Amino acid sequence: MSGNGTSKPSTLTQRRPRRVTASDVAKAAGVSRSAVSRAFTDGAYLDDAKRTLIKSTALQLGYQPNALAASLQGNRTNLVGIIAGDLGNHYDSEFVAQLVSGLNAANKWPLVLGGSEAVTEEAIRSVLHFPLDVLIVRGGSIQASLIDDCAKLNIPVIFSGHVVDAPNTDCVSCRNAMGTALATELLIAKGRRAFGYVGGPPSRTSQTERLTGVTSQLQKHGLELVAHRHADFTFEGGSLCAQELLAAYALDAIICANDAMALGVLSAARIIDKTAVPRDLSVIGFDDIAMACWPDFNLTTIRNPIEQTVSEILRLLEARLEDPDKAKEVSMIDPILIERGTH
Repeated sequence: MSGNGTSKPSTLTQRRPRRVTASDVAKAAGVSRSAVSRAFTDGAYLDDAKRTLIKSTALQLGYQPNALAASLQGNRTNLVGIIAGDLGNHYDSEFVAQLVSGLNAANKWPLVLGGSEAVTEEAIRSVLHFPLDVLIVRGGSIQASLIDDCAKLNIPVIFSGHVVDAPNTDCVSCRNAMGTALATELLIAKGRRAFGYVGGPPSRTSQTERLTGVTSQLQKHGLELVAHRHADFTFEGGSLCAQELLAAYALDAIICANDAMALGVLSAARIIDKTAVPRDLSVIGFDDIAMACWPDFNLTTIRNPIEQTVSEILRLLEARLEDPDKAKEVSMIDPILIERGTH
């Protein structure tokens, strides 16, 4: 009892309780350790009465078999690392949610590393300490040395969002240039001629491909891109770019490298510049995030199909686990033009 009348917790009460082991169950039930193992192994032979006794004792003691330890005795652990990148990006957060759901349905246990500031080389290397069946990298890239380390550790890598040329590395990516070419063709058919483009960071492969889709389609019609700006794939970035573009150029169309920036462009056009969309200005995004179809936005966009992409990742994962030495595979997903009210 302390001087103020309150009791001080003992070291014993602060200590985390020890996990009940199979040996504890064996001792309490009066059976062998191997009998406990067989009791929790499907198809393993064990007398029914003894199996019932062991499971009843395990329940009373609060014992559960260590699934990870059991999986390590085979060729798979069912652990899947996910380098999720910036979960503040609406598309990436929706994508990762569906990917995790798909992995769970396939009895996989995802370890998610997310947040642009958190995904450092050191953090990724810490994930490699786990016996992963595969590492999935969403959107951005990782250092070549990390890919080499994964190969040495026999951890295959699946990239989602861009194509990487490396051994034991499979890739799933949207045909980005095709998507923005569809958007450009739609607006040209409507009579738009003065195009602006709001892209993401120049270092991102998807940004480069989406810009190429716009410029190449314009060239086919004898047109040129009037102006473009780079932002950070955020609503705020799109709004700032739109303010600059609309103040400096007489544009009648703006295509954006993702939906978040397109929503920022819409906000700037409608509120700041007082430009009527779509009468005076067409705006098209890319990805088709959930907010794109909200009545306040009703954004025309290019769908980057999440469900199909996740399905391909799961297929590639199983194929790689079945045959670790198979040739690398690249799966390209066709984008879909979604016409709403901003074009």
